[in-house]
Parts: sequence; C-alpha cells; structure tokens
Amino acid sequence: MREHDSFGPTTMRRGRRKFDDDEADFVKRGRLEPALSEDPDLPETGDRWSTWDGALHGPLPRPDWVRTEHGAVDTELGVLKTGKEADVHLVRRTVPGTDQVAVLAAKRYRDGDHRLFHRDAGYLEGRRVRRSREMRAMTNRTAFGKELIAGQWAAAEFGALSRLWQVGQEGGTISVPYPVQLLGTELMLEFIGDWETGEAAPRLAQVRTDHDGLEDLWRQMTEALSVLARTQIAHGDLSPYNTLVHRGRLVIIDMPQIVDLIANPQGREFLARDVRNVAGWFTARGLKVDADGLIERLCYEAGLL
Repeated sequence: MREHDSFGPTTMRRGRRKFDDDEADFVKRGRLEPALSEDPDLPETGDRWSTWDGALHGPLPRPDWVRTEHGAVDTELGVLKTGKEADVHLVRRTVPGTDQVAVLAAKRYRDGDHRLFHRDAGYLEGRRVRRSREMRAMTNRTAFGKELIAGQWAAAEFGALSRLWQVGQEGGTISVPYPVQLLGTELMLEFIGDWETGEAAPRLAQVRTDHDGLEDLWRQMTEALSVLARTQIAHGDLSPYNTLVHRGRLVIIDMPQIVDLIANPQGREFLARDVRNVAGWFTARGLKVDADGLIERLCYEAGLL
C-alpha cells in the first residue's frame, strides 16, 4: 500500500495544471464542501452513491484505502484536466459518519461525437473483437464503432494498469496508479498527489533536479521500460508529460493506447518512439543516455529479436 499525505477533507489550490498529459485547457470547477440533497434516491451529502457495486474491480490484494462499502458516497471536487480523448475529475469517496476516505482520479472518456483519438488506427492494430459486425463498425468509424473504440480504450487502460500494478507490487520496478474500478467508459484511479490539497504530483517535464537526481530518474525509467518490454507491451505514447514524480518515485500514467508488441505489426516502432521521447528529455538536461542500445535490449527482452 502506498502512503498518502492525508485522509482528511480535500481542498484544491488554484492556478496549476493537474494530472495527465494533454495540453488542453485546464478547467477547475465544482464545490469543495458537500451539498445537501433533497432527492430521496441520492445520499444526504455528496453527489451520488458509490458506483463500486456495479463496476469491474481492480486487482487483489487491493490497497486498504480503497472504499468498497455499498454505503459510500462520491463527491465531485472539480476537473483536474480536460483533453481531446477524456476529462479527468477529482472525486472524494467517503463512508458517511466515519473517517474512511479515498481520493480518486475519475477518467471519463468522451462520447463518439466529441472524442478525437489521435492516430488511433495504428494503436488499434492487433486488437480484435469477437463479432465481425463490431470490427467493421470500428474500422469504418461509424457512431456505433466509435463507442466501441471508446470502450476499448478504457478497458485497455484498465487492463494494462491492473497487470502492471501487480507486477510493481511483486517486483517494485514499475509504479502505476492503482486502478480502482471500471464502469463503462469511466475509469477511477488512485489519485497520485496530496490528498489534503488535491495537488497532483508534478509531471517529469516539470521536475528540476541535479545530476544524481536525473540519474536516479533515468534508472527508474529504464527499469519501467524493461518491465513493459518483458510484459510484451509498449506504452505507445510515453513522454515526460505522462509520467509523474511523486516523492522521488516515477509513476507511469495515461495508458489507453497500450500496444501489444507481438500482435501489432508496428510494435517495435512504438517501443522505439517511447524510448526516444523520454531519452531526449534526459539528454537535453545533460545526462548521457544510450537510446539505441536501450531499444535493442528492450526488443530482445520483448522477444522481437
């Protein structure tokens, strides 16, 4: 289990971009104090009953901060990030009358009329659905097909995070947010940051550190990339903007476009691009890294050579 700064009421500071990697407009809205409800089907405080009961759950053993009680209540605290494919909201899940609190990042994928997945055709190669009708709809990008694609993005991210979180717990060489639940196209994740203030951990692109700090972060990055390769997947869009640094620990986020290195014919290209994206950031800050050598090693570990 990861330790968090606090389990008390969450407030939010203004003026800083939060969570995830898109350079979309940052919007923050919503209340910080629970509202009283007069609807008999809604909880007395908060916005809705917890959706835990009807959702697909994260892997076991789950952290003890995860609130599984049917009487838990979700309160929307505001928007952390708006992007092309999804919006990320800050949600506080509490058990009324107790001090049991979890702070979650709720990633909600956009519907077919508004979503704009960039370069999605390449990412989707190697993914299959059982019914030919569904495959045709996805290929032709019909309204129905776009909804299916949205479901695939959410399910792919949930599956990848579940798998990698378990690997991280067993080996400790990769860190990802714990995937709490998946319901439709809403993915609820562990919020990486200060639970008291609602301040997200900084992205790698925002971090300023000395040479030793850079070396440690690069070590963590290569270890994480090695785990991905041995699991035969590539992040698909890895960059300093979708990697967080929390208390010195590198945390990989934003994985809907996860690529199967074996099934996708462009698997090696995606792997190489991931490496070059992050290696370029470290090189620009004065750290000598061997990107080509790392790509060759990772391809070997993934069984591509």
